[in-house]
Amino acid sequence: MSGIKTKLRRLGFKLKHDYLSVENVVLILAVFLCLMWTYQSIMAMSRNWNLTEQLTTEKKSLELLNIEVEAAELENEYYKSDEYQELLARKYLDKQFSGEKMVVMPDNSEEAKNKHKTIATTAKTENNYTNFEKWMMYLFPNY
Repeated sequence: MSGIKTKLRRLGFKLKHDYLSVENVVLILAVFLCLMWTYQSIMAMSRNWNLTEQLTTEKKSLELLNIEVEAAELENEYYKSDEYQELLARKYLDKQFSGEKMVVMPDNSEEAKNKHKTIATTAKTENNYTNFEKWMMYLFPNY
């Protein structure tokens, strides 16, 4: 029984003086604080990235809505114009100027329909950027 007590006392002494010394406790505390600081920094960067992405999306949708509003305003101006009123009168009321004759044109051929089709550009869109390029754009906005 005395041997066990002695071994326990030696273990307690060694634990207290070798492992739980002031220097070791301060070192463990410093490492813990560094890890917490790193974790919080990464979380803040992640949150900022998400907010930046959300802001970019909202700006794009705002720009799209502004374009739609401008298009609607132009369309309203067109509907108020005399040319549109004249076209409606000709179409629905069969009105025409004296001396005018109706000419019926044939439908366009496939060649005429496809004459002015545009070729899709291969410009990089937001979805085509690599993760590294996204980080570079986030860290250096002028990249």
